[in-house]
Amino acid sequence: MKPHVLLIPAAVLSLLSAANVAEARPDLRQMTCAQAQNMVLKHGAVVFTTGQYTYSRFVANLRYCERDKALAPQYGATRDNPQCYVAYECKDPDLLFID
Repeated sequence: MKPHVLLIPAAVLSLLSAANVAEARPDLRQMTCAQAQNMVLKHGAVVFTTGQYTYSRFVANLRYCERDKALAPQYGATRDNPQCYVAYECKDPDLLFID
C-alpha cells in the first residue's frame, strides 16, 4: 500500500480526535456546586464551559498558577447554585481588587 493512501485516514482521525477534545470540557452549568468543587480538587486545575461561548479556568491552589500570579476566589453558576464558590482563578496581583 502506498504511504500517501494511509495519510488521508490518519488526517481524518486526527480531526475527529480534536473535535472530541473540544466536547470533553465539562460544563459548569450542568454540574452541582459540590461536583464542580470536587473536580477542581481532584485535578488541580479545570477549564469549565461557563456559557454558550465562554469558558474559565479554575484552580485548587497557587501551584497551578504562573509564578507572578495571585489567587482570587472564583464563582460560577452551577445547576444548583447561581453563585457557587468553585475554586480560585489566577490573576495579576495588581488586578486583585479590580473587577
